[in-house]
Amino acid sequence: MKQLAQNIRTGEITVVDVSVPRQEAGKILVKVYSSALSPGTEKTTIDNRRSSLLHRARSQPDEVRKIVDEIRRTGFATTYKRVRNKLESAAALGYSNAGIVLAVDPSIQDIEIGDRVACAGAEYAFHSDVIAVPRNLLVKVPDSVPLDYAAFTTLGAIAMQGIRQTNPTLGETIVVIGLGIIGQLTIQMLKANGCKVIGIDIDPNTLVEAEKSGADIVLHRNNDPVESTIESATTGIGADAVIITAGTSSNDPVTLAGRVCRERGRVTIVGAVGMDIPRSVYYQKELEIRLSRSYGPGRYNVDYEKKGQDFPPAYVRWTMNRNMQAFVRLIAEGKVAMKDLITHTFSIHDAERAYELIAGEKTEFYLGILLQYEDLDRDELLAITEVTESPPVVISKARSPLCIGFIGAGSFATGYLIPHLQNVDDLTLEGVCNRTGLTAADVRNKFGFIFSTTNEQDILAHERIGTVFIATRHGSHFRLVKSALEQKLNVFVEKPLALHPQELEELERLYYAIPERTRPILMVGYNRRFAPLVREMKDFFRLIREPKCIQYHVNAGFIPKDHWIQDPGEGGGRIVGEVCHFIDTVSFLTDETPERLHAECIATETTTVTPYDNMAVTMRMSGGSVVTISYVANNDRSMPKETITMSGGNSSAIMNNFSSLVLARDMKQTKKRGKGDKGHKAEIQAFISAIREKRREIIPVKDIFITSQTTFKILESLNTKSTVLVNDPSYLSTGSSAT
Repeated sequence: MKQLAQNIRTGEITVVDVSVPRQEAGKILVKVYSSALSPGTEKTTIDNRRSSLLHRARSQPDEVRKIVDEIRRTGFATTYKRVRNKLESAAALGYSNAGIVLAVDPSIQDIEIGDRVACAGAEYAFHSDVIAVPRNLLVKVPDSVPLDYAAFTTLGAIAMQGIRQTNPTLGETIVVIGLGIIGQLTIQMLKANGCKVIGIDIDPNTLVEAEKSGADIVLHRNNDPVESTIESATTGIGADAVIITAGTSSNDPVTLAGRVCRERGRVTIVGAVGMDIPRSVYYQKELEIRLSRSYGPGRYNVDYEKKGQDFPPAYVRWTMNRNMQAFVRLIAEGKVAMKDLITHTFSIHDAERAYELIAGEKTEFYLGILLQYEDLDRDELLAITEVTESPPVVISKARSPLCIGFIGAGSFATGYLIPHLQNVDDLTLEGVCNRTGLTAADVRNKFGFIFSTTNEQDILAHERIGTVFIATRHGSHFRLVKSALEQKLNVFVEKPLALHPQELEELERLYYAIPERTRPILMVGYNRRFAPLVREMKDFFRLIREPKCIQYHVNAGFIPKDHWIQDPGEGGGRIVGEVCHFIDTVSFLTDETPERLHAECIATETTTVTPYDNMAVTMRMSGGSVVTISYVANNDRSMPKETITMSGGNSSAIMNNFSSLVLARDMKQTKKRGKGDKGHKAEIQAFISAIREKRREIIPVKDIFITSQTTFKILESLNTKSTVLVNDPSYLSTGSSAT
């Protein structure tokens, strides 16, 4: 299928061939027939990506600070590679379209195949032939509303939310500054609301269209006596409210709004404009400034958007979805007229011409710009709607352990894993799978995979692939590892192995049920044990047979509660999802596994921080060593991210952030420098070497299972406020879940 994409570094816009999105839980597949460009938002996006890197740095100081902070924490080389990889990627465009439903998740009861729908969301409603959309980002479209009109529903909801924030009443005079497509829709809805509307812009063409949209007065910002006209039209009172829908870095709209608004009036900012508020006029008139965020309550809320949890109308009358419904209804009732607002229509194949228009490379006047898509043929539609089930376990003789399939191609995979597989002579990068077809195709082209897909079974059931890498979000690891082991594929899975004790038990039984001679390699991406300074630290203590003491301090940093890692079903929480790394590292350093433990946390919870984000666990290891792991989110970010202090046999070692190591013995210190290398390259090399040499283990699989078990035991200790045994035989059937 076709999708519009832009290169992040060069800004080049192209139409690319990508795989159709796969059917996912909570999602609806839609065949797109029309999509609307957002001249303001998309122009800003493409202009920024076409500008020089220096200009981007100057315009995004917050992003620069993040990069500088990352350099301090992980080193220049690592940060440079990550940023370069990001810049060389392709980004999707678009967030407002309309089409026909192709497939519906069974959990969604009020949408059916064949329904006409309008879709929203920069993460979903791309300029693309087929999209996958969560329920709350989609509304039904009546048969009387053309899909070309419905494609503008998201833009209409943005305008509507601006009006709702303004709260106009019948008979009020409202000034609209900025008469692009959102300004025009704002005028039409204000008129439907019984308001007197004055439109202001610097383009005379938009003034003509504003009159068609119903504006009572239109004024050219530079050529007309704006302030005196508004004063006269309001009998000296001033406008009751001003809605700013312009898009400009200039502060003029905000300044003008203050001057034309009446005392105690409202100024609502919808567009991206300069916001240096002139205190004098706003203070003297006691004006109220309101910001309008996107298209309504629920936007950017994970529970609402991704999980489909609605807000009760009694408490939130107008959500983003209900705003979208209301806009479609206004079109159906003839109270919003779209025909004259659509000035340009392009085929998706000619989409680059549309962007030339909004980028200013052409001087034509435009308002609404529409992209249209071709019908898919019957076979293509059937391929999309067909439910793909797991194939029977058939071990193909054509499979090669050095033929690689990759599932999950996000920033971690493309920054830390896949580059180390490139240019390895005896490896074949066969296929790459990702939830979004654009990312999969981009990674295919960038790293030289033979094919890309959005269907995991294209990797797991491939006749040649004998080794699979899994780098998806945590919630899918168990399912994918299980499927791969059933087909006796070698598995490299990023941590964690599983999110729940029951999943771990099932994987353990499955793994050991496979005859040893045909048992595949199971490797979890515990990279820190492969870091050069960690290995030097272990080597320093290799002749010391007595138990050791280790303090492992992790400056984990803040992650908000609504981040996917904190979600019990998708990320499993930070203890299961991240602390497993540090358990594996201390197990490697001591050659011991956890035996019993006690964990404590800061027992406070806010709207943004969970208690388990700041915790410490003390573990007694199987050989008598004692380990403390402190994992905190409340530390200053300028401090080292990871510090390991180890002692034993009158010897000591301190490792800071994989960049420095101090070894002390007999009153002598040796200092070594590192490059911030956390061992990603070495772990990949070890995994590939094990495949070549037909070794069954890189990390002892028993230790891999115990590490995951330990994270569940930490949660049990925190929940029960007690010391728990890690190797309790009853664990696998009664352990607490990671919720």
